[in-house]
Amino acid sequence: MIEIFMNRSKSLKNINIIIIAYIAFISLGLPDGLLGVAWPGIKDTFKVSIDSVGLILIFGTAGYMLSSFFSGYIVKKLGIGKLLAFSCFLTSITMLIYSITPFWPLFFIIPVMGGFGAGAIDAGLNTYIAQNHNERAMQWLHASFGIGITAGPIIMTYSIALTGRWQVGYQVVFILQLVLAILFLLTQKLWYSNNKNIEDLVESDHSVTTIISTITHIPSLLSMLMFLLYTGFELGLGLWTYTILTKSRGIDPQLAGIIAGSYWGMFTIGRISAGWYTKKVPLRRIITISLISAIIGVFLLLIDINPIVSVLGITLAGLSIAPIFPGLVSDTKFRVGREHEANTIGMQISAAGLGAAVVPSIAGILARVYGIEAIPLFLLITITLLFLLFIFLKRGTINDV
Repeated sequence: MIEIFMNRSKSLKNINIIIIAYIAFISLGLPDGLLGVAWPGIKDTFKVSIDSVGLILIFGTAGYMLSSFFSGYIVKKLGIGKLLAFSCFLTSITMLIYSITPFWPLFFIIPVMGGFGAGAIDAGLNTYIAQNHNERAMQWLHASFGIGITAGPIIMTYSIALTGRWQVGYQVVFILQLVLAILFLLTQKLWYSNNKNIEDLVESDHSVTTIISTITHIPSLLSMLMFLLYTGFELGLGLWTYTILTKSRGIDPQLAGIIAGSYWGMFTIGRISAGWYTKKVPLRRIITISLISAIIGVFLLLIDINPIVSVLGITLAGLSIAPIFPGLVSDTKFRVGREHEANTIGMQISAAGLGAAVVPSIAGILARVYGIEAIPLFLLITITLLFLLFIFLKRGTINDV
């Protein structure tokens, strides 16, 4: 009887931890969804060029990559509970400074702080879910990110519509992040009995396989490149959709904001749905179909037959790419071998952060030099390269799913 009670208590605690992990990923997504809608206003406020958004992305990525690369060490030192609270607090301060600073250099330097907090959470929770739960839990973890990043454009769109100021959107998210920081601080004890599992997982895997040996492992390097391309495409399309629709195709700003939100909305629906069918369809088949559909979606955006086709392409791309990132995380051990899995997951998350800065930044440079319509073509090339790389690694890896 006592054993049954203890098992139920442990199961309930695990459920609570999963819920907290999902809330954490919602908090990760919220700030990322704001910039795409806010950027035209930010650009006009600070009187900078269209490609200056790259500075925000690069500085944010610097902090993100540093913390995600050394996520195992950070998790061991702080514990997941404190790390969640600290990360949300850093993000809330970042949002507040965004909303009040009159200085452009501070606006693109301060993301280092928010990025540092986010990177370790991203890598730490991905490793925890990948090695302790199934593919369904992984898909729904990233669906939670989708909820956050879907809410971001909606919050910013209506903040601008109601007040005429993009700063208000950042102030709303500042409050939300601060509330989440308090929530994570109050619930940090839930992780104590599970934190040892995470620490042992990180310590044992890193002691068997050094970071240097993983860096020199070709499949691990190619896997990092895949994440760079994927995240660059995902955030690149999400970031530039609003600008493409308003500045190049003449769509009403409020409608464009809703469409930008629908991209992330379909993205979230795709990840929630993927959690149900991952047990019925082989994982690599899901990824293959998703990549092909995403290519079709961005092609529809590129050809610009009419606004309806463009919107269809955006929503199709959002729905299609949804299962790819969590699917690639779960597939890591098959591409690189279990001995490299823990190291590679952290490095993949780090590479994903780099892709989130590099690919959208290059898109901005191309927009300045060749015009905004160069962005869909560049994104089509990016997702096609990812597809070819995935097929190449799929044929050469140690096991097939």
